[in-house]
Amino acid sequence: MKQLYDDLWQTQVEHPFAGLNTHAYFLKCKEGNVLFYNTSHEDEIQEIAELGGIKYQYLSHRDESGASLQSTKKLFGSALCCHIKEEPHIEPSCPVDITFSEQTTHFGGIEVMPTPGHTDGSISFLYRSPHHRTYLFTGDTFFQSNGRWATIIISQAGGSVEALVESLLIYRGLNPDVVIPSGSPDGNLPFVEMTQEDWIEAIDDHIQRLEK
Repeated sequence: MKQLYDDLWQTQVEHPFAGLNTHAYFLKCKEGNVLFYNTSHEDEIQEIAELGGIKYQYLSHRDESGASLQSTKKLFGSALCCHIKEEPHIEPSCPVDITFSEQTTHFGGIEVMPTPGHTDGSISFLYRSPHHRTYLFTGDTFFQSNGRWATIIISQAGGSVEALVESLLIYRGLNPDVVIPSGSPDGNLPFVEMTQEDWIEAIDDHIQRLEK
């Protein structure tokens, strides 16, 4: 794994299909550690064990499920978390322990925010690090592609333009220092450091494009 900041690590890249890069992110908290998204790299799961293991694993949506969820849960005794609408799609890979249906503050001050649009059960996570950075984990709701912010609407999974615009308006009210999607196209940055001005400009620009 690669350490990005004092309390945040990025797993090695994976390629679920051609043209897509994905990573998981290990966050070290004083209350206990967590993993955002998913990794199937067994050596990194062992490295996570050496860093103290995890208490919770948070999935932003169904596409992050896989067989490695079971081995991670078995090794750490961790609780698997997702939106209640994603649970039926994740359960075939691994039992879900905690579901969310509305905005809430969960373990270690992690803010859980339903942000549908990509799927109807997509959620995002905001964490204000004691090391003076705010991380926003957007899943596949908002990511960079060819130097621009982008979205993907999966209508067969309940995604819609209307829901996505509402989710982007939620993002607009946040002030993230680092925006961390779960996936990005080949050749694009997997995470982006932002200023408040650049963030609002990116959100407003994308809402305008969606509403055309």
